[in-house]
Formats: sequence, structure tokens, C-alpha cells
Amino acid sequence: MRKRMNERKRALRELATKFLTLLAFFGIVFGVVFGITPMRNQDMMPKISAGDLMVYERLGNSWISGDVVVWKKEGKTYTGRIVAVPGDQVKITEEESLEINGSVVAESNIFYKTPAYEGAVAYPLTLSSGEYFVLGDFREGAKDSRYFGPIERKEIKGKVLVVLRRKEI
Repeated sequence: MRKRMNERKRALRELATKFLTLLAFFGIVFGVVFGITPMRNQDMMPKISAGDLMVYERLGNSWISGDVVVWKKEGKTYTGRIVAVPGDQVKITEEESLEINGSVVAESNIFYKTPAYEGAVAYPLTLSSGEYFVLGDFREGAKDSRYFGPIERKEIKGKVLVVLRRKEI
């Protein structure tokens, strides 16, 4: 009888140890390497909709044009697509198109014009080291670099890797 009780206690301790190890593993993986955040608005519509969950990797610190990133400004989390990197010159024309380094950018997956926001940013704008110009895919009304100005490297939390659609959850 006593032998059976000791075996149960040992089995419970092993189970608790495995559970705590697994919890620590997921804590490190999703606290340091990856992050999960919901899309809070329609700034990236139609690719990412409000309510979708985004898994992003935190360890990268080198991004290129086209990367979708999660960034934080004024205590709020935003999502946007990098359209210009350090050293690039950005201009939003009167025809509401995006120009990078003097060339109009043809974005086949963006279905909206790119209006400039009144008084927010003076164009043309040349990005300094560590600055990125980030736009939402839903260009008419998104809070992005047209509203805040360039996003600094330290404000970028990570690059989006996977989007989990809310209808699949």
C-alpha cells in the first residue's frame, strides 16, 4: 500500500515537472522569440482583417520593403507594410501615388490610392539610418507613417510570419 502511494507521488511530481518545463518552454518561445497579437482595425485590409491573429518573430532586426511588421507607437500596437528603408526618399504625389527614389511604385496587391495626410509629413522625405516608412494596405485612413512619420527600428516589434483568420479559430 505504502509502495503504491510513493509511486503515485513520484508520478505526480514527474507530471508537475514536465508541465512546468513545457510552460517555461512556451513562455520563452512566445515571450522572446515569437509574439502573438490581434489585428485591431482594418489598416491591412483585405490581406489581414480586424480580429485576425498575427504571429510575428521578434529576433530579426533587418527588414526589407514588402515585409509586414508589427510596431508600437504612443503605447499602441499597429501593423503595416514597409515600403521604404533607410536611405530611401519617399514622396506621395498629388495623384495619390507612392514614389520611392523618384520612381512610382506599382503595387499589384494594393487596391487603393495613397493619399497624403494634411500637415503630418513633408514630402519628399529622406529616411535616416534606422528609419522605415510603413503603410497600411488599406491606404485611405490607415494610421501609418503618413500620420506618425518614419518608424524607428526600435519601435518595430517584429515581422509577421503567420496570420490566423478569425473564422478558422
